[in-house]
Amino acid sequence: MELNVKLEVFDGPLDLLLHLIEKNQVDIFDIPIVLITEQYLDYVSRMDTKDMDVMSEFLVMAATLVRIKSKMLLPKEEVEEEEEEDPRQELVERLLEYKMYKYASFELKDRQYDAAKIVFKKPTIPEEVKNFKEDVNYDELLSDVTLSKLQAIFDSVMQKQVDKIDPIRSKFGEIEKEEINIEDQMLFVEEFAMLHRTFRFREILEKGTGKDYVIVTFLSVLELMKTGKLKIEQEHLFDDIKITYQTPGKEGEEEL
Repeated sequence: MELNVKLEVFDGPLDLLLHLIEKNQVDIFDIPIVLITEQYLDYVSRMDTKDMDVMSEFLVMAATLVRIKSKMLLPKEEVEEEEEEDPRQELVERLLEYKMYKYASFELKDRQYDAAKIVFKKPTIPEEVKNFKEDVNYDELLSDVTLSKLQAIFDSVMQKQVDKIDPIRSKFGEIEKEEINIEDQMLFVEEFAMLHRTFRFREILEKGTGKDYVIVTFLSVLELMKTGKLKIEQEHLFDDIKITYQTPGKEGEEEL
């Protein structure tokens, strides 16, 4: 008889790692990488999905865990006056950031749930009460008002307006969102490639700033690679990406 095992569904590799850490009740700052890697690989080996985008994310994290595990198993070199960097540091920072956003999403979901239970009552104020206006005797109200009192009131109002101004933030300029169009960025990347012929991906990233610029530039490089205009090479995992412009009509051959 075949035994069917239903696996718990996770939002991504970081969600699975966080689950394993909480399940084993270990310190997130001191992850037992050997144990967690074995459990992670066991889960990935039993995944049944045809979505390669989802599967590739889990496989990339699996490769990262194996790399960290191999680094920690290697004998440590003695380094004087310089503390050796923990191979798990980057992974821990990513997990802490993911955990923060995950629990923030829970908080927002709870607030949405509470807001759904709020019921507003339509106004039922009688017309005679709604339209009531109290008679004001302006002569009596202004009987003891003098120019000095008016000046004091004016100075008080103006001072409140000054107190509202943040002495630091008020000196900031306006922050404008930079719109990046992928079609325009593809033209820019292609022109940059034609000019430089062979260059590193990091070089073109230095031409702009912001997360949007990095994402759109990366997508532009992928699109140009699909059309055969760019050739991409990477000798080792996590090395900088080498990009070469391809001669039109000679796909796969580097122009001399």
